[in-house]
Amino acid sequence: MASPTAGDWATPLHLIEWLTSGMPASPPTPAQVYQLLLEGNRRFVGGTPVHPNQDADRRAALAPAQRPFAVLFGCSDSRLAAEIIFDQGLGDLFVVRTAGHVVGAEALGSIEYGVSVFGAPLVVVLGHDSCGAVTAARRTCLEGVSPSGYVRDVVERVTPSVLAAHAAGTTDVDGIVDVHIERTVDLLLERSSLLATEVAAGRCAVAGLSYRLAEGTVRLVAGKGALTA
Repeated sequence: MASPTAGDWATPLHLIEWLTSGMPASPPTPAQVYQLLLEGNRRFVGGTPVHPNQDADRRAALAPAQRPFAVLFGCSDSRLAAEIIFDQGLGDLFVVRTAGHVVGAEALGSIEYGVSVFGAPLVVVLGHDSCGAVTAARRTCLEGVSPSGYVRDVVERVTPSVLAAHAAGTTDVDGIVDVHIERTVDLLLERSSLLATEVAAGRCAVAGLSYRLAEGTVRLVAGKGALTA
């Protein structure tokens, strides 16, 4: 099978062919994968999903090994199901989720695994409006009300984003969410030299997206690396 051209990546079929054909010399670029996810989101929003890679044949093909084309680091909110939002299927996304997409060693290791072992050329940080973790951190800053248990640890990791937003004059939850997404993107590159090296070399990019719960749309908040062709 001939290698697909750059323009071929506009359709999921050619990406699926690359993923299953064992052609590491011609991987998709970060920009091509980013556009693929945006197209999937548009199908989801428009009510015309194709539900790719969700049948028995795909399940059987993936049993020996996986080759996801993007790492998705998102909030744990139950409404943020990545494969549905971006109209993808089994084996397409390497998903890492924590409440408020807070960054810890486990999340960093998982993200690095997706990039270094599977060669994923794109990392997406996915936040959303009305985020509970951001709301709790904002309340702690404004009212001094702190949750108990390990939830407190989550809130403490989101608090720097709340303080940075307040310092810039942003006090509403959704505005703080954008700041938190941007800071998460920066933090990934600050703490992971592996990811920073891959982005600097042009082999990977990081896209910080904000998801609208009611509309189903995603919006670019912060980007590092080549997200456009």
